[in-house]
Amino acid sequence: MALAYLLGKGASKVLRTKINIPLLLVLSILPDIDLVFEVLFRFPIHRGPTHSIVMALMVFIPFFIYYRKKSVPYFLGFISHFLIGDFIVGGQLMLLWPLSFSQFGLHELGFLFIDIYSPVNVALELSLFLIGLVVLIVSRDWRVFFGGDLSNFVLIIPLTTVLLPSTIGYPFTNSLFLVEPLLALAHIFYLVLFSFAVVVALCSFFRKKNKRCSTNM
Repeated sequence: MALAYLLGKGASKVLRTKINIPLLLVLSILPDIDLVFEVLFRFPIHRGPTHSIVMALMVFIPFFIYYRKKSVPYFLGFISHFLIGDFIVGGQLMLLWPLSFSQFGLHELGFLFIDIYSPVNVALELSLFLIGLVVLIVSRDWRVFFGGDLSNFVLIIPLTTVLLPSTIGYPFTNSLFLVEPLLALAHIFYLVLFSFAVVVALCSFFRKKNKRCSTNM
């Protein structure tokens, strides 16, 4: 999410467009929705169709046509998940699915295999997290999560499908606090921030609804 935020933020500056940060963050973890399907259907499809650049282009073509340059930051945020993050860490990506079932990644290119627990990965993720946090604060983008905008409801997706499950255990064998406590702290930050943003948006929704009801009466 930090990587997607930094890329999306940079692209929006260059293209002079505005971005919806909650939506950008959701798109950044959306490829891992295949983990939910693995749990539900007991079928190993992780890093398959949802991690394909071919599928990503097909999905985004209508948005490129309609929204033009406004869709670029979101596209970068989405593909950064697998073209950068998963490509470096873990590999085994079906980047050309359904045209090819070949697997791609840094390891597949002959480099050392880097897994989630590797010190290299932990250092990379924490560095990106801290850089993203600094940019979030300096740019005052943090205010987005406290404004009560209804678009913050989309943050329920990363809360329930990725952040909460991975902190508790899945896809790890144990809680992230036990296997990699440093990364768990970053997860907790996102969990608290997103949960607060959803609650504030919910309060704002009911406040507006009650106001409309009072006006009609």
